[in-house]
Amino acid sequence: MDREIVEKVARIAHLNLTEEELNKYSVDLGEILEYFEMLDEAPGIENIGFNPVEIADAFREDEPIMEIPAEECTKDMKTYDGYIRGPRLA
Repeated sequence: MDREIVEKVARIAHLNLTEEELNKYSVDLGEILEYFEMLDEAPGIENIGFNPVEIADAFREDEPIMEIPAEECTKDMKTYDGYIRGPRLA
């Protein structure tokens, strides 16, 4: 990676890097980008897209169900005509 880009990113991130660190990071980031280029050339990943795991039923229809009867939920509560009373709102 170009040293000027590393300097610019360090400046934006408010990092005070030494000359040695700038040289090291430009080499390291360049190697990382080369590995990503190698991954781009791997066979069979052209149509995967961003998420390689298929997401099924992400937009299922909501069906209201009553798993626990209302009487069971409110048996230990003070209710008023079957309604739960909360604090008054001003």
